[in-house]
Amino acid sequence: MNSNVLWNMGEKNEPLSQIIRPQRLEDIKGQDHILSADAILRKSIENDMLFSSIFYGPPGSGKTSVGKIIGQKTKNEFINFSAAKFPMSKLKPLLDKASERFEKFNKRTVLFVDEIHRFNKLQQDVLLPYIEQGEIILIGATTENPSFELNPALLSRCKIFIFKQLDQQSMEWIVEKAIGSINSRNEKKLVLEDGTKHILVDWAAGDARTLVNYLEIIENYALSKEDFIITETKTEAILNRSYSKYAKSGEEHYNFISAFIKSMRGSDPDAAVYYLSCMLEAGEDPIYIARRIIRFASEDIGLADPNAMPVAVSCFQAVKYIGMPECTTSLAQACVYMAVSPKSNRLYLAYKKAAEDVKRHPDRPVPLKLRNAVTKFMKHAGYGKDYRYAHDEPGTFILESYLPEELENVIFYRPSSIGREQKVKERLEKLWKRTYEDRRDE
Repeated sequence: MNSNVLWNMGEKNEPLSQIIRPQRLEDIKGQDHILSADAILRKSIENDMLFSSIFYGPPGSGKTSVGKIIGQKTKNEFINFSAAKFPMSKLKPLLDKASERFEKFNKRTVLFVDEIHRFNKLQQDVLLPYIEQGEIILIGATTENPSFELNPALLSRCKIFIFKQLDQQSMEWIVEKAIGSINSRNEKKLVLEDGTKHILVDWAAGDARTLVNYLEIIENYALSKEDFIITETKTEAILNRSYSKYAKSGEEHYNFISAFIKSMRGSDPDAAVYYLSCMLEAGEDPIYIARRIIRFASEDIGLADPNAMPVAVSCFQAVKYIGMPECTTSLAQACVYMAVSPKSNRLYLAYKKAAEDVKRHPDRPVPLKLRNAVTKFMKHAGYGKDYRYAHDEPGTFILESYLPEELENVIFYRPSSIGREQKVKERLEKLWKRTYEDRRDE
């Protein structure tokens, strides 16, 4: 295989993460949804029928490993390029060589760009003509949402494969493989006692690279201290972290997040802050908690306090921008706001009821008057006929149903009499000349 490699493939003192990096697709854990025997990505790699793709997923989920395996298996010219290490100016000569290779020998080049989101939009545009002409097959790896970080023109030419955060079983398998590798190169055997393995898995939060780095630190400690029996207490000291009863992947994870949500729902700010601190101090991902607060803002508060959603989203952004430990007060502010706000679950119930109807009757057509007549044929067929523009009517309202005919008298959303939603209820009752019973519509 002819390759232009712009990263260190391993020399002396090679990091443990490189030593145990998967060499076969079978060794990639936690990604069966895209790498099972009949999956399109698996088949394209094994049959060397590659196409431009984006690998999107969290750190340490296997994106780069799959890229390296592609480099080992493909008969095409293969270029490994790290956008984190090298500027676009380093890649441009390689692209020109790929173009020349295609013109002279009709041979395509597979270009794997790690952390492709580090290229700005103009730099990404440089890749387009090479992809368009079929000179390169682009495979980009990114931890950032491609919808926000990559050009639409580039995305339209690539298939996106989503890599999942590694589950506990996959992480435990990696621990065993790493320990096996460590013990194969040392005379004394490293032993993880008690629940040390589970602590490491929890702290690594689905990131295989972080997990292996932890184990390498522990190996260095063991060699320097001649102490190969590693306990939970030693692990906390070695990695300078503390471990409480709360375990992110165990039963306590679900118990504490449940207590957190129910405390906010029960309007108890003291309990909400307590369970928040339990989770954060034990190493829970603050982004995970911020996401749950956003969900809570719409599911449990809704229009009883419309400001709850902006508060929750602002909290999420703050957590993402500043991280731990600075974001603890942002999370505390948001969780207390949710706890003291009036509560209404009517939006949740409305969506639930609508979704149940859609599942039973997925093929109900949109009424003709609400359809957009974008062609003469559609206009002739009655699309948009009899539609009345609300802004042309007194009070910008027309007393007519917009639901399919079979659902004309169905009510999905029943506003409560709590907080700001009382105003919503009064307005809807006045407009639609109906009375909303102040009850749950199960």
